[in-house]
Amino acid sequence: MEAAAELALRLRAAANDRLARYEPLVLVAAPLLALLVARTLHAAAAAVADRGLVAIVISAVKLLPGVSGYIAAEKKKVVDKMQSGGTSTKNNRRAELPTIGLAEEVIKDLEELKAKDVDWQGKCSGTVYIAGSESEGHFELINKAYSMFSHTNPLHQDVFKSVANMEAEVVAMTAALLGSKEKSSGGQICGNMTSGGTESILLAVKTSRDYMRSKKGITKPEMIIAESAHSAYDKAAEYFNIKVRRVPVNKEFLADVKGFKRCINGNTIMMVGSAPGFPHGLIDPIEELGELASRYDICLHVDLCLGGFVLPFARKLGYPIPPFDFSVKGVTSISSDVHKYGLAPKGTSVVLYRNHEIRKHQFVAVTEWTGGLYVSPTIAGSRPGGLIAGAWAAMMSVGLNGYLDSTSRIMEVSKKIQRGIEEIPGLFVIGKPNMTVVAFGSDVVDIFEVNDIMSSKGWHLNALQRPNSLHICVTLQHTTVYKDFLKDLQDSVDTVKANPGPISGGMAPIYGAAGKMPDRGTVRELLVEFMDSSC
Repeated sequence: MEAAAELALRLRAAANDRLARYEPLVLVAAPLLALLVARTLHAAAAAVADRGLVAIVISAVKLLPGVSGYIAAEKKKVVDKMQSGGTSTKNNRRAELPTIGLAEEVIKDLEELKAKDVDWQGKCSGTVYIAGSESEGHFELINKAYSMFSHTNPLHQDVFKSVANMEAEVVAMTAALLGSKEKSSGGQICGNMTSGGTESILLAVKTSRDYMRSKKGITKPEMIIAESAHSAYDKAAEYFNIKVRRVPVNKEFLADVKGFKRCINGNTIMMVGSAPGFPHGLIDPIEELGELASRYDICLHVDLCLGGFVLPFARKLGYPIPPFDFSVKGVTSISSDVHKYGLAPKGTSVVLYRNHEIRKHQFVAVTEWTGGLYVSPTIAGSRPGGLIAGAWAAMMSVGLNGYLDSTSRIMEVSKKIQRGIEEIPGLFVIGKPNMTVVAFGSDVVDIFEVNDIMSSKGWHLNALQRPNSLHICVTLQHTTVYKDFLKDLQDSVDTVKANPGPISGGMAPIYGAAGKMPDRGTVRELLVEFMDSSC
C-alpha cells in the first residue's frame, strides 16, 4: 500500500511539473475545446449515418451562388409536368359562397362534378373494393346505412348509444377474425375504430411510444421498420418525434429479421411487420419478429390494413398463409382497414391492442380545461357516426360466408393475374405474393413506359421503386376484367419493345429520374411542391 501511495505521489508531482508551464486558462479551456470537438465530430458522424455523405455534399453545393436558383427553376418545370393540366382546374375553383343558396339545385352541380371523374370501374389498382356500381347492391346498402346515421357523433355517447354500440361490435368482430378467440391472445384484445389505416398506424405508434416510456423510461424513442413498410410510419415518426431505423428487405423482399435484431438498442420502442406489405403483397416473418419482440421486451405492430379481411378467410380456404395475428406471441397491436376488403364505406379502420394496459396509452385525458373534464380515444374528437353504421352494416350483411366467397374470388383472380404476368416475355413477378397484390418489373423494357401505355388505355396502377416496378391490388372490381388487363399489359409491353422511349405526356422520365437521384432531399422537395400546388 505504501509503495502504491508513493508511486501516486510521484506521478502527481510529475504531472504538476509538466503542466506548470501552461497558463491556467489554457488548462481550463483545453478539455472544454476537446469536448466541443468530440461533440461536433459525433454530430457529423450521426448526420452522415442518417442522411448519407452524398446528400450532405449535395446540400452544400446547393448553397453555391446560382445553383439554388437553377434548381428552383428545374423543380418548377417538374412540378408543372406532374400537374398535367391540373392548374386550370384549380383556377376554376369557387372561392366564395354563392350569394343566393342553390338549395336542391346543388345536386345537379354535384352530378356534373362527379361526371368529370375518370372511369374507375375495374380499372384501378385497389381504390374501390366493392363490386358493381355505386348506385346498386352492396353500395346502395352501406349508403343507406350511412344516411340513417349521418347526423350522429360517437363523441356524444350519452345521446347516440346506438353508434357507440355498433363501434364496439365492429371492433369485437374484427378482433375475432384476428386471433382474439385464441387462448394465446390472452383474452383481452381491445381497440377502436379510426378514419383509416393511417390513423390506425399513427395511434399504434403513439400508444407504443407512451407505453414504452412508462414501462422503460425511454425518452428518445426509435422504431424499426422494413423499407417496404407503409409510409404512414414515417408520418407517425415525424408527428411523434421518433427516430426511424429503416432496414433493407432480404432477397425475398421480406423484412430482414437479422437486420432488425442489429438495430435493437436501449431506445427501441417497437418494430413493424406487414401482412402483407403494400408494395409487393408479401407477408413478413411475423412469428420471428414476435420472438424478437418478446426477447427484448419491445412492442410489435402488425400492419394488416390490407390483409385483415382477406388472410383469415384465405387460410380457411386452404391457402398457405403464415401466422400473422394475435395468436403470435409478441404481437402487441394490429391495424386493419374495414374500408378495403371489409367492403365498408371509405374512412373506416380498426386499431387493436393485446390488452387494456397498452391501449390506455392511446387516450388523451384533460382535467384542467374550463370546458369540463375531457377524454378522447382517437385523434379525431368528433367522428362521423354514419361511417361506423356503414361499417357495421357491411360486416353484418356480408357475414362469414360472404367474406369467404369474396376472398375465394379475388384470390383466384390474383393467381390468374400472377400466372398471366409470368407468361409475358420480359416481365417478372416480385417475390411470391401471399395475397391479392401482384407486383411486377422488367429487365427488358422500361416498366414506367409500360405504365404510361397502360394509363393511356385507362388503367391506374401503382408505380413502385427499388426496384422499379408496378403493382395491381386486385379487388372484386377486377374479377370480370382481369383478361382485359392481361391483354392490355401484353400489348403495352409489345409497344414499348417496338418503340422504346417516353410517350408525349407520360410520367416515365420523372419516375425514372426520381428513382436514380442520389439526393433524396430534392425528391422530397418536389413532392412537397407538388402537394402544395395541388390543394
